[in-house]
Amino acid sequence: MTGLHIFGISGIPEVTEGADLAEVIVDAATAASTPLQDGDVVVVTSKIVSKAEGRIIELSEVEPSPFAVAWSTTWDKDPAVTEVVLREAKRVVRQLGPVLITETHHGFVCANGGIDASNVGPASGQVVTLLPRDPDASATGIRAAIRSRFGVDVPVVVSDSFGRPWRWGITDVAIGISGMLPLDDLRGVADHDGRVMRSTVRAVADQVASAAELAFGKTTARPAAIVRGAHPTRGEATIKDALIPGDFDLFR
Repeated sequence: MTGLHIFGISGIPEVTEGADLAEVIVDAATAASTPLQDGDVVVVTSKIVSKAEGRIIELSEVEPSPFAVAWSTTWDKDPAVTEVVLREAKRVVRQLGPVLITETHHGFVCANGGIDASNVGPASGQVVTLLPRDPDASATGIRAAIRSRFGVDVPVVVSDSFGRPWRWGITDVAIGISGMLPLDDLRGVADHDGRVMRSTVRAVADQVASAAELAFGKTTARPAAIVRGAHPTRGEATIKDALIPGDFDLFR
């Protein structure tokens, strides 16, 4: 296969805490006549992983700090949501007007620490979801369950929507992986013209996550997808391998 095929998985019911995501995803994919095959990559939104793992906060139970109240009042924000963002932050990277950029305990730098009030289910407006506590472990658990119960070993990517410096708009990136390497390091490899590449490292896991997002949509109730034909390098790794250390971060 020389092409890339992406199948958004429809028919996944509202996910609640304790849901068996492996079974839900495989059953829905099979029902849609797109059963998993060797070589596929399963991409799962962090939203349903967080729901299944109970990473949900009732805003009525959050007592905002004085800072959260003052900042939220100034910028017409919900102080309870601001408080949750601050609690989940390892550090505040940038605070400019209504924009709050934080670094999470995972090492991700993103707006609002990945806290999300959209697509949270029937309690919309009353709850927010947090990022999974350990997205790599989440991906590994889903992959292991699929392999054990359904006999196919496919890499799993947990994705989330991030903004990017210098560009408008969001795109999905990988925040957790299992069964594949997140990067394809081409340094030292000759290009088509025979020139040895010195700095090219492909962000394969992010590319897979972004491709899958085209099939997810934001309003289509398709929180998982199958990416077929990407051919990532198999192996055991962590998404932390894709994060730039502080010493190399030009914007820290």
